[in-house]
Amino acid sequence: MTVPTPAWVAQVKANTENKPMVDDEVQLGSPPSWAFDEADDHEVDALMGIAEVCELYKVSPRALRFYETKGLLAPRRINGTRVYNKVDRARLTRILRAKSLGTPLAEIKHYLDMYGQHGEGRIQQLQFVIDKTDASIAELEAKRAQIDASLAELRAINARCRQTLNDKKKSHA
Repeated sequence: MTVPTPAWVAQVKANTENKPMVDDEVQLGSPPSWAFDEADDHEVDALMGIAEVCELYKVSPRALRFYETKGLLAPRRINGTRVYNKVDRARLTRILRAKSLGTPLAEIKHYLDMYGQHGEGRIQQLQFVIDKTDASIAELEAKRAQIDASLAELRAINARCRQTLNDKKKSHA
């Protein structure tokens, strides 16, 4: 099923047709970082409809509406249609990256709300991200150490069992 493109979207596309556009979708497998500033090569004031945003970011309309009800996104409406600008897309990128790291929505909202209306909270955002990533790194390193210890123990058990089995086979042969 194709969703009809609103007239305003066609107008925006016509205005940006000759400019290179880079796909800014979140790539799985790349290092997710919801704290980095992402370049959005779409025209600064380019508005995108919900279908375009869904296709570009690989999310469902239901997910976008859910983020809106949770106060994570606040797209403008033109004639009742949600339209997403560069700021909305940057917020969505951060939401998706934070989710990919397992960050709870309440924490994502707290991070996004720190920014303020004009970026006055950027220092607090950066400190928040530093604190959270430091804690996550420490937690993951502790888990890795535990995994390494478990692997070493399992390898030792496996080697002892193999040796015992070989010894038993030799004694019965």
